[in-house]
Amino acid sequence: MTRSLDAFSRARIVVVGDVMLDRYWQGRAARISPEAPVPIVRVTAEDERPGGAANVAVNAAVLGAKVVLVSATGSDAAAAALAEKCRGFGVETRFVEDAAFSTTVKLRVLAQHQQLLRLDFEADAPQSSTLNLLPVLNSVLSAITVVVLSDYGKGALHNAAEIIAIAKAAQKTVIVDPKGRDFARYHGADLITPNLAEFEAVVGPCADHDELAARGQALCAQYNFGAVLVTRGEQGMSLVLKDAAALHLAARARDVFDVTGAGDTVCAVLGCGLGAGLTLEQAVEIANAAAGIAVGKLGTATVSRAELAAALDEKQLQNPRFKSRSALLGEIAKARARGERVVMTNGCFDVLHAGHVRYLVAAAELADRLLVAVNSDASVQRLKGSARPINPLAARVEVLTSLRAVDWVIAFDDDTPRDLIAEIEPDVLVKGGDYDIASIAGAAEVIAAGGRVLTLPYHAGFSSTTTIERAGIDPLATRVKS
Repeated sequence: MTRSLDAFSRARIVVVGDVMLDRYWQGRAARISPEAPVPIVRVTAEDERPGGAANVAVNAAVLGAKVVLVSATGSDAAAAALAEKCRGFGVETRFVEDAAFSTTVKLRVLAQHQQLLRLDFEADAPQSSTLNLLPVLNSVLSAITVVVLSDYGKGALHNAAEIIAIAKAAQKTVIVDPKGRDFARYHGADLITPNLAEFEAVVGPCADHDELAARGQALCAQYNFGAVLVTRGEQGMSLVLKDAAALHLAARARDVFDVTGAGDTVCAVLGCGLGAGLTLEQAVEIANAAAGIAVGKLGTATVSRAELAAALDEKQLQNPRFKSRSALLGEIAKARARGERVVMTNGCFDVLHAGHVRYLVAAAELADRLLVAVNSDASVQRLKGSARPINPLAARVEVLTSLRAVDWVIAFDDDTPRDLIAEIEPDVLVKGGDYDIASIAGAAEVIAAGGRVLTLPYHAGFSSTTTIERAGIDPLATRVKS
């Protein structure tokens, strides 16, 4: 199944729907306000992320698909920030600006990773006569294979039926994440993905799997849907096909931290899978694994290919020290409840040598738990060239987790673990002595959260790149610090 992820790069997707900018103010709440019985949050970090349909597009792009995002926005700073964020993930944005309304912004205030307050800034949806995404959609339709409609009820999909008709006439696969009770407006879609509450609001309460399947098939017949995927939270997912037996999947989540954006992740993975030529059943299985990862993250967040590959690899799942993001956050919370301090470091660790081992032992001595974040294969390739890594992620994880000094290992897909470090907030962040603190990814975030950043002595004479060159494995490798 993990090999199927490589095919995601063949997917060509257009996401059409309501976009929003998700803002997060994070800090620590240590006292109650004397003005009112509310906590005082000392804000130490601010973040902005693509939300709504933009989150669907970004998730698909992170997994390797080519993505175009079509939506309506206000003519404002929030729209500009949203477009910039999306383009940073490789998403092509095609926004139709309407000065008559404002781009939706959702501001969440958090303390110790718990949401205390959400503030929504949005205007009434624009009049349908002023909002027409069809010309933009028509201009990109020939280059894509899958159309994903992400409906948040903000007005971008007021003419969803017309959009679906045009897409189906062009022989494109259509996936819809619906909103509201009027499923007739999605007539002819290949797949709709309501959650259980949305599904039962339309068809009525379902006592068991059989009743859910029967009502789902009736819905397919009524509105000419190819299939209905009902996401059921901690109960998993149910795929109801128009002309075949239903498929019920148990949830893959180990720890539920935040359900925000999980439905976006599911739609993104389905779009990638169907766009890559996978069967619907295969795509749903992968989407189920992705949802289990997404609910373990804070707010709207992406699921990397490395995380998804690990979740699909049963052998790696059986390694108790190799953690998914959600499982790791749970372990760290338990460790801190016991009064334990967490130290974190990162690197490629392609060819582990004595210098690495000495460094990791020294790092472990600084706290009670040592977390090692290791670059995925794709990340190593971008940093060190197409001939690297010598050892694939599974092998590098197996070696690292066999070391007594290492408590946990997690993989990351980005070029740096800055976002991962900001989410974990280790008590101590360490790197080798060949770095200066100002250049260490995540250092500013750790210091802002009250942690320490340290460099450990560099062990001369030990280098993965030198070892590889001496062995004649990769004579053209360019050294990048790990």
